[in-house]
Amino acid sequence: MPYTVDIHAHTIASTHAYSTVHDYLSVAKSKGIKLFAITDHGPDMADAPHFWHFVNMRVLPRVVDGIGLLRGIEANIKNEYGEIDYFGSYLKELDIVLAGFHEPVFPPSSKEAHTNALIKCIQSGHVDIITHPGNPSYPIDINKVARAAAEHNVALEINNSSFLTSRKGSLPNCTAIANAVKQAGGLLVMGSDSHVAFSLGEFEKSVEVIAAVDFPIERLLNRSPAALLHFLVSRGHTTLDEYKVLID
Repeated sequence: MPYTVDIHAHTIASTHAYSTVHDYLSVAKSKGIKLFAITDHGPDMADAPHFWHFVNMRVLPRVVDGIGLLRGIEANIKNEYGEIDYFGSYLKELDIVLAGFHEPVFPPSSKEAHTNALIKCIQSGHVDIITHPGNPSYPIDINKVARAAAEHNVALEINNSSFLTSRKGSLPNCTAIANAVKQAGGLLVMGSDSHVAFSLGEFEKSVEVIAAVDFPIERLLNRSPAALLHFLVSRGHTTLDEYKVLID
């Protein structure tokens, strides 16, 4: 089935990315993508946008020419306590909050440290989706993390970029994660992790992982705009009324 929802895309506000919001909207229209999120790196990353970039996302329209645009962030997990680099009431103004490990902010440590950091981040209630948890540079106890995510209604990402341009060697971990989430009764989501608009909505390798473990489609958030939006509402986001046009 075609997937018309993408939760992970970076703009030129993260200076190692190469596309504008307009570029993404153009590609989304050409590909039939109905809903996507702009999730630039949190401010603790070396070349990330300033904290105010995320505060000022309120200027972005949420629907443009029938395409939904979620105001989001890919926050950085900072330490073993699962803290992230965006906080407080500002989080409530965003439509979607992703978080993951990035070496410039939290250098790789031990399996125990990584596992504790992810579980505490999940338990914090601040983060909707954990990005690229299959990164081999950050080994984790996959079953423990999958169970915690299922318990706290947090989705784990199968990151398509991990199989193409970054985080080489992720496939075995991602397959194990997909299977563990399946067994735990949790949620998965595919992210393109686009750093250029051309790759928006590209999930070919992630789909192969999903299929390999026969993951239940009803627990895959990309299956429709309604699925992702209902998930975000269940996570406590109160900013989503403008997207109703996508599911009515």
